Order: sequence, then C-alpha cells, then structure tokens
Amino acid sequence: MGLKAVHFGGGNIGRGFVAEKLHLAGFEVVFVDVMDSIIEQLQKTKEYTVTEIGGEGEKVNKITNYRAINSKTHEADVIEEIASSDLVTCAVGPNILKFIAPVIGKAIDKRTAPRPLAVIACENAIGATDTLAGFIKDSKNTPQDRLSTIHDRASFANSAIDRIVPGQDPNAGLNVKIESFYEWVVDKTPFAKEGHPEVSAIKWVDDLNPYIERKLFTVNTGHAAAAYYGHARGKRTIHDALQDSEINKIVHDCLAETSHLIVKKHGISVDEQKAYVDKIVKRISNPYLEDVVERVGRAPLRKLSRKERFVGPASQLAESGDKIDALLGAIEQAFAFLDVKDDEESAELSKILKSTGAKEVVGKVCGLEESHPLFDKIVPIVEKVQKSTK
Repeated sequence: MGLKAVHFGGGNIGRGFVAEKLHLAGFEVVFVDVMDSIIEQLQKTKEYTVTEIGGEGEKVNKITNYRAINSKTHEADVIEEIASSDLVTCAVGPNILKFIAPVIGKAIDKRTAPRPLAVIACENAIGATDTLAGFIKDSKNTPQDRLSTIHDRASFANSAIDRIVPGQDPNAGLNVKIESFYEWVVDKTPFAKEGHPEVSAIKWVDDLNPYIERKLFTVNTGHAAAAYYGHARGKRTIHDALQDSEINKIVHDCLAETSHLIVKKHGISVDEQKAYVDKIVKRISNPYLEDVVERVGRAPLRKLSRKERFVGPASQLAESGDKIDALLGAIEQAFAFLDVKDDEESAELSKILKSTGAKEVVGKVCGLEESHPLFDKIVPIVEKVQKSTK
C-alpha cells in the first residue's frame, strides 16, 4: 500500500505548497475541507498545475493522485482516511484549528496501525501543532482514559513554513501561481523512536525555535510593514511599495531591529542574518508575484497580536531596553489599516478603535499587560490613530 497524507484546507497554500511537495514525495493526498465549491472542483478535476515563479523564470508542476472529502457531510469517511494514513497536515488558519481537532481526535483514537500517525500543522503561527494537539487532547475530542497512550497512535511536530502565494487569477480554477523559493522546517524530535516521514522538501531539525522566529520576524515583519506603509501611501503592490526609497528604508529599519533580536537570542551570525534579510527583501520585491498590498495586510488583528510579527519582536526588545522605533512605526500603520474591502478584521479593528479606550485596545488587541515596558509605548500610537479617524 502506497503512502497517504490527509491534508485539511484546499486553499492556495494547501494545493500550491503542502500538497505539491507531498505529491512530489510520492504521497496520495486526500484533501479535506468544508467549502462545497473547492471540494466539488477537486472531485471533478483529476489534475491541476502549480506554477513556480522565480528570477530564473517559471516552472510548472502537474499535481495528480489526489482525492477530496467534505468533512461537513462525510465526517465518517474523513475519520477512516486519517486512521489509515501516514501523515496529517493542515493549512486552514490558526483560528480554525479548534474546528478540525474533533475529527482528527476521533481518527487517532480509532487508529490501529503500528506506526504513529505524523501530525504537522503548516500555519503562519508559532507552535501551531502544539495548539492543534491541545485541542485534540481536550476531553471533548479524546477520551481521557486514552490520553496516556495517545503518543502510541500519533506524533505531533511543530513546523515553520515560508512561501509567498500572491493574488491569483480569478479564472485560474484549481491552478496555483506561487514563488519558487520555499522553506518547510519541521521538528524531528517527536519522531526519535519511529523515524520521520520521508518528505524531501522538509528540513528536519532538532531545535525549531530559531527557524520559526527568524522567519516570522523577518519575512512576515518585512512583508507586512511594506504592505501597511504601501497601503497608506497608495501603492498597489509590494514591489511598488519597495520601489519607494522611504518605504524601503523603513522596512530595512524594521528588519535591523528584529535582526538584533535574532542574532542576540539565537546565536545566528550578523553576516548570516544580513544575507537572509537581503534575500527576503529581494523575494518580496519580485514584480512577477503581483502581490497586492491589501492582500498582504489583511487580518490586522491577528498581525497585531502578542506573539505575531510586530508585537512579538518589539515586546522582547523592549524588555531588554533595545531600540524599537521602526517597529512602533509599523505598528501604527497596522492600526491604521481600517475598513479595507473584503477584510473583516480591518472592519472589526475600526469598530474596536471607535468604541474602546486606548489602554483597553492595547490589552485586547496586542495582549500586553499594563506593566509591560511596551504597553506605554503603544498607547499613544492607538490614541493618535483614534484621533485621526474621528
């Protein structure tokens, strides 16, 4: 019997990154989603393409050997597929993990295969697999008398993913356009006993934290900073924003501050981190990605949260008294990303700013307590944005 992976999330990252790499590694991929339209397309279409875009041109990969199940209407089928699979992955968004946990929990409990199921969440969030595992182990999803043996049936490994998926052609169907560069790093320590799944695209490491923070505080910080400043100055794409010398300098200033943290905390050399920053800025500047600033900036509430790309590094730097001026500027632009078309979080942020005092906003949105050294630096930023939007 061949290798099989069940992947939750039929979106662009799921089809264009995770499923692509699993397909190339020889896995049959079973997509699981609750969106009728995407599942029906996957069921009716026997192949789709992933076009990788880089400085050297385009490369097209044809993806086949997949199936698709709607977990909303066929939960029992999903449980059977997971119980007999080698690997479960997901790219559904951090806020959706609690909704996919029950079916995964049921499948793990039903599993009889001698090798534990590998579970890897592929989300833009720190410790996403730990979060998913926490939901799975909840008494609502796993019988408590089975918790002591759950690791005989499943191994949970955190990961860090990095690949830019630009806006897609509205008529592309299932086909995905994506940048050629990618990084998929996974903690190998949960697989010490049985060995990890053989996926050549994955870099297996003993300590994931440096990779997660370097990626989040470089790629995501730089990308979002360019988006928010670009939006404020009427730029259409990230490429357009970074062609503006002032925005380009601001983004580099943000990354100089996060680089200071990364070098100090993780022992990465100054030269290595500088080379990484230069590579990242070149990547996100790629004009062929057509990366629209509103797409990159969407979901400002999540991006302003405690462990995310701005407040995460700024809070750690503030605790040690280090410079955070550029990050504070980016935080201000993120708070000003309001009422953007098709972005529910920007509308929700606008409501919060209009109905809530500045200190409460900082606590609610950024997750900071008043005693934290960053708290009093963000309060006047919120007050400034509130005054400008009245």
